[in-house]
Amino acid sequence: MDQTGHTTLAEWTKADPASVEAAVAALRRELDAGYYAVVSEGEGRASQVQTLPVDADLVILRRPIAGG
Repeated sequence: MDQTGHTTLAEWTKADPASVEAAVAALRRELDAGYYAVVSEGEGRASQVQTLPVDADLVILRRPIAGG
């Protein structure tokens, strides 16, 4: 965890297949554990993803919001 309270789970570049493979595996583990993955689409907009968007600069993982 860094000073902002965020944790980096994986870093990847398209040119490095091993880093992509490791990031895909890390994302899958988190999704299987119940996290949601989202990718920013600009100011105030994001889309949920189920697979690693290799071109994305950042994928944010979050727990479902409790309540109902």
